[in-house]
Amino acid sequence: QVFTFNTVEIKVQPSAKVRNGAPMSVTCHADISKSTDFQLKYNFTIFKDRKLVFMTVSDTGDARYEIPVAKSSDTGDYQCTVKADKKTRSSDPVHVWVAGMTKPILTADKRDVLEGEVVKLRCELPEEEPPLQFCFRKIKTNSTPKETCVPESYTNFSVLEVSVEEGDHILQFDCFGRRNVKLEWEDSAHSNKTLVTVREPFIKPTLTTVPSSNVTEGDQIQFECSTAVVRMHDLEIILQKNKTILNSVQDKKLLRYSTVATLEDSGEYLCKVEQGGASKTTKLNVVVSELFPKPTLVASMTKLDKNKELILNCSINGFQKANFSIIRKNSNGDIPLKSSQTLKMRVNVNDTGSYTCKAEVKGIVKESKPVRINVYAPVSKPTLSVAGGLPEVVLGKPLQLICHSVMGTPPKTFRFYKGNEVEKIVINDTYATFLDENIRLNDRRGYRCDARNNHSSGVKTSDILNVTVIVPVRDASLGSVPYGEVEDGSETAFLCSVKEGSWPILFRFFKKTDQEVLLFEKVEHADRAMWHKKTMKRQDTGTYYCMASNRANVDVRSRPITISVILAAWKKGVIAALVLISVAGAGALALWWFLRKKKKSK
Repeated sequence: QVFTFNTVEIKVQPSAKVRNGAPMSVTCHADISKSTDFQLKYNFTIFKDRKLVFMTVSDTGDARYEIPVAKSSDTGDYQCTVKADKKTRSSDPVHVWVAGMTKPILTADKRDVLEGEVVKLRCELPEEEPPLQFCFRKIKTNSTPKETCVPESYTNFSVLEVSVEEGDHILQFDCFGRRNVKLEWEDSAHSNKTLVTVREPFIKPTLTTVPSSNVTEGDQIQFECSTAVVRMHDLEIILQKNKTILNSVQDKKLLRYSTVATLEDSGEYLCKVEQGGASKTTKLNVVVSELFPKPTLVASMTKLDKNKELILNCSINGFQKANFSIIRKNSNGDIPLKSSQTLKMRVNVNDTGSYTCKAEVKGIVKESKPVRINVYAPVSKPTLSVAGGLPEVVLGKPLQLICHSVMGTPPKTFRFYKGNEVEKIVINDTYATFLDENIRLNDRRGYRCDARNNHSSGVKTSDILNVTVIVPVRDASLGSVPYGEVEDGSETAFLCSVKEGSWPILFRFFKKTDQEVLLFEKVEHADRAMWHKKTMKRQDTGTYYCMASNRANVDVRSRPITISVILAAWKKGVIAALVLISVAGAGALALWWFLRKKKKSK
């Protein structure tokens, strides 16, 4: 009894797309080949979206899953698995779309509400399965419905709280459901409409002023804000100007606020009544006429020397009767100077600052624009110096100068001169620097600087500073007399010279060995130096060189020379004589030995 599965397939009737509410059947068919005609038991299992929905056992190769009334929740991928004996085969999945959704049901927890209250709406699709999306619509007369959609992943209903706003008198609500099928949205029909009646908890407030018109600075002005209310509990009235709360009352239907009118009180006022979530406002524009203009402070001078007289006068255009006071501004608080229209004072440097005046009429105080007064002390005679200390500079190196004036009110203007030409202008408090990067050999002109500020005494000039230009040492050379070979015991003169370099110059003589050995050094106000070595010895044979340097701190080394110390001429004669005497003595001894030997033989 051999058999094999040829195919297993699934069919949907009447089609893969079924209308909501229509009957639907899913048939699973197994095509099998057998070696002989024998009976098999077939175990059929039908899945929707991988979830078991139907099971049966049959003697034939077909099984049918009947759905009398198709719902949108029956939409999904259907697949069939057939098991016979020990063999199993599955069909390919088939997507079934039950088009159309059931109509949702909308309910509201309230049918009669006050402005500011909340209505809780519930939209339900009893015959649908999540995930779903519920869209609630708030419908007002002669306006576009306001729609709010809420996704629900695990339930077939949704609850939404809607706030009732000012102006919502008669409201209608409805809802509809939405689901996603194969990346396409499908909407249900709209639910029943639910009617909600809205009542006002209080009327729009009334805002008035006393006096109602012709308000002038210094007048007493009173604001009154009132409303009519259904219930007093949690009622709040607030008076605002430019978002600033001026006054408020609670559990009362009348608010009063009084103040002395100023120009700053002109503008828009807002009365707001709040209770729960309800809010209503009324606006009122108030114009306050000017009683008198701001005073003007005039100074006899704004820039003046130390110990000079300053006169400050405060006045109001077209207005004389006022209480005046003159004030000096300070970061720690204003300093009253005099309760008068005019102030005379002899100034010091410490009097530099800003001054204003105040005028008072009928309790209204106005302040003038500030006037800046600057008092100057004269600058002291500046000093000019080199940043390094000594008044000298190496040729080719920059020269930094400092001009310093200890006394005087800043800011100060410094000018640097090279000869009679202005090289740089600097504005600073006490000192300024100048960098001369163009130092040449012929720059023998002096430097000077001057300083000034706004004091009437004018410019103060420093003494002339003469700067020495130091030329670095260049091209050192070493020579000797005699040169090359020197007799033992004789005197040798070494001469070290340079082509150029500012005096004094330090000359040093060295003999080259494993280590540099300094033999002699000398400072000369010249371009050469001589070293006399009285007695030369054989161990003085070797290589010699010299080094030269000055205040430029650059060491210049000469080429080396070689000195060979040889025997003196008289020493050579003595050695020759000794050699001749030795030779003669040897000859005489040989003759004596010969004659003696001959005598013995006879």
